Order: sequence, then C-alpha cells, then structure tokens
Amino acid sequence: MSQGSVLLYTVLPYVALAIFVVGTAWRYRRDQYGWGARSTQFLESRVLRYGSTIFHVGVLAAIGGHVLGILVPRSWTAAVGLPDSAYHVIAVIGGIAAGAAVLAGFLILLYRRLRFPRVRVTTTRMDVAVFGLLAFGIITGILATTTNFGDVVHYRESVGPYFRKLFALDPEPALMTGEGVTLIFQIHVVGVWLLYALWPFSRLVHAWSIPVDFLRRSPIPYRGRE
Repeated sequence: MSQGSVLLYTVLPYVALAIFVVGTAWRYRRDQYGWGARSTQFLESRVLRYGSTIFHVGVLAAIGGHVLGILVPRSWTAAVGLPDSAYHVIAVIGGIAAGAAVLAGFLILLYRRLRFPRVRVTTTRMDVAVFGLLAFGIITGILATTTNFGDVVHYRESVGPYFRKLFALDPEPALMTGEGVTLIFQIHVVGVWLLYALWPFSRLVHAWSIPVDFLRRSPIPYRGRE
C-alpha cells in the first residue's frame, strides 16, 4: 500500500470528517447570525425558484442513492430476492436522473449568479471555492455513473465496503485502489472529502437549519407603502 493511497483514502477522510464536525459546532456557537444560506431571494426570485427547487430535489435523491449504495450490503438485497443485475439497473437509472436534476439546478443557479449583478456582488471567495468543488463532485459523479453501465467497477464489493469500514474505524484503503475501481470513482471520492472539509465555513451549513420553529412563531405583519 503506497503512502499516497493511505493519505487520500484514510488520513484525508478522517481529517475532513473531524473538520466537518468540529467546524460545524464552532460555527454554530460563534457565528449564529451568519448561519444560513444568506438568501438573495429579495434580489431575484423567479430564476431562484426554479433552480433551487430542481437542485435540492436532485440532491436529496442523490444523497438517498448514495446512502443505499454504501450502507446496504449486497447480501441484504440478495436476501430479499433482488438480483445484482436488477439492482444495478435501478441504481444507474436513479443515479442518472438524480445527477441530471442536480446538474440542471446547479447550472440554473450559476446562471442566475452570473446574470444578475445584484446577486453576483454577494458572492464571496468561499462561495467560489464551494461552487468549484460542487461542480467537480457533480461532474465526476455523473461520469462515474455513466461509465459504469456494465457494472465494471463492482462498487458494492469495493467502494461500499470501503466506506462501511471507514465508518467502523477499520479503514481499508486498498478497497479504493484495487483493479476494479476506476480513476473517476477515486477522484470523485477525494473531491467529496474536500467539500466536507469546507462545509462548516460556507453557506452549506443551512442544510442543518430545518425551519420547524416557524410552526410556533407568531406571524410577522408586513404593510405596504400605501
């Protein structure tokens, strides 16, 4: 096992997860006024409505697919009578649909940010870095799905067990560097770990702000100028 493989697939994941957890807690305690997506809806709302909806629906579908693909072992689906071939077809179709929605929503939101000067001036350097990593993760994720039509990678025997062992504190980086894992899968995983490391310091923290408190708040009256 090379030192580079250990660094990328053992050290980097744990460092990224540590930064993710500690950084999120620190941000919540020290910067609650800045905790959120810093909405620019009042600057432009029509394009945002379509782009944000498509993007978030696609992201939720992609996250669900990743969770099922990583956490559900092959033996479980076999136990309920789902053949590997059928599982792979479902995973590819679902992955392409989710990836297309995420990409479409992301491009709409990127167009909005570049098209409208009032929105563009609110963009920070951290936003640019996060947008770059998101684009990298989206593109490599779509490529990983579309280039695996024939189940060449056998990710349920390599990538999935790699993540499960990682979470069980028993890392096995060789699962990510074996002959069955293509380069596009490897760089996709590395890009996602880097995104997790930046997450607490960006507007992505709004993902944890579930607006359940709105249900008990008193209404706020707004009056027109007239």
